[in-house]
Amino acid sequence: EPQRIADAWARRQRRPLVGTDGRLLVVAADHPARGALGVRGEGAAMASRSDLLERLAVALSRPGVDGVLGTPDILDDLLLLGALDDKIAIGSMNRGGLQGASFELDDRFTAYRARDLAANGIDGGKMLTRICLEDPGTAATLEASAKAVTELAEAGLMAMVEPFLSVRRGDRVVNLLDPDSTIKSIHIASGLGASSAHTWLKLPVVDDLERVMDATTLPTLLLGGDPQGHPSETYALWGKALELPAVRGLVVGRALLYPPDGDVAAAVDIAAELVHGSARDGAA
Repeated sequence: EPQRIADAWARRQRRPLVGTDGRLLVVAADHPARGALGVRGEGAAMASRSDLLERLAVALSRPGVDGVLGTPDILDDLLLLGALDDKIAIGSMNRGGLQGASFELDDRFTAYRARDLAANGIDGGKMLTRICLEDPGTAATLEASAKAVTELAEAGLMAMVEPFLSVRRGDRVVNLLDPDSTIKSIHIASGLGASSAHTWLKLPVVDDLERVMDATTLPTLLLGGDPQGHPSETYALWGKALELPAVRGLVVGRALLYPPDGDVAAAVDIAAELVHGSARDGAA
């Protein structure tokens, strides 16, 4: 019954992109499509789709969670489960740079196109934009990202750009997370496309974040990444970062969906309190 999916997108109850506080907490679940299944050194932590969907359903049920970022397979499943009503849905667009591949930095657009997002009433599109000055695949990635930003702006949809300056070290791609590299990536990403009217940035939490955030006037969401260390340290970093005016919220996946104690609801509730504060019950 494939038509059920199109029918469900047409019937989905939508909400404004941002609530009255102008902040967002989005749960990310687009890692598996790039072959990135690991969490905290456990290489196959995200291998079970039923387990991932259960964790996502719990996260989306909590007050203060605004929505989810995922590839079509994830979003279609959540849609059929009824988990996307009154939530924002952000479609992940380029997942072709498979983790560990020789072509990893050629981040092909293999999932949503801007017209698919618009047709389904999905609220925006996200693109990973890794910039390696020594890898010619970067040129195609930048061109494709710029085209996606332009097309999303034409459709009035959020373009969530996630830039990194990246290098190859042996057989691994490493994102440079020092302040100056992050600032350079911000400037490159901010100039992509024919309009910045609907562009948001998705950035890592790095040192000297106040200086880093001075590099842009675009609204910014901070990413969680593969969690390391104790969760309380991560929450403290997020809380401090969220005090900066340009930081409008969080896009977090593994740190919330796979907390060390397994309590997804508790981890999500802490993040919701950090993002929305005492107003979180009205921001979901």
